[in-house]
Amino acid sequence: MRLFGRRSHASAHTDAVIRQVASWCLHYPDDALRQNLGLLGDCVGELGDHEAAGHLRAVVEHLRSTPAREAEQHYVEVFDIRPRRGLYLTWYLHGDTRLRGGALAELVGLYRSHDFRVEGGELPDYLPVLLEFTATGGPAAVREGERLLARFRPALELLARKLDDITTPYAGAVRGVLSTVPREHRQEIPVGPPPREHVGLDPYPSAARGGNR
Repeated sequence: MRLFGRRSHASAHTDAVIRQVASWCLHYPDDALRQNLGLLGDCVGELGDHEAAGHLRAVVEHLRSTPAREAEQHYVEVFDIRPRRGLYLTWYLHGDTRLRGGALAELVGLYRSHDFRVEGGELPDYLPVLLEFTATGGPAAVREGERLLARFRPALELLARKLDDITTPYAGAVRGVLSTVPREHRQEIPVGPPPREHVGLDPYPSAARGGNR
């Protein structure tokens, strides 16, 4: 995971900070994440009274105050057991179908066109990856990332609602991201389970797996 790129406009910089902090917070809470909690707390402090600040601060404080093993277990229980709380965004739109395979391939091509590498063998629709791409890229990459976040906003809203239902601090990270994503007209939150199909996803594994371990 990278740290912050520099952008000149104040609101654009604020959005980049929110997205990068959320990206870090939504990764599996390994040693690298715990070692950067001080930096993440400082970055949240830069947000002042922005609505995302309180959301992100709650996640950082959860990670600071929770023993490592307990934090890891909580992460797995929140994100890895139920796909409807997963961080793989194309799943919400396409389920395990050939359409999802095409969407994943499109994301890979987009990242490559901007010289962005997905580290750790993650799928390209993993929310922390998309947030990092949008937060750290050049102007063209930021525009593409913001377009994708707007496209996935219904999935993000559903994820936030599901996280609210189980009262986890991670809901704050997603709520923080949503504060940077404009609502497009005629967007609807997905209802019911997405379609399922057992062909067409190669070479991509199922989304029902954890983050970086």
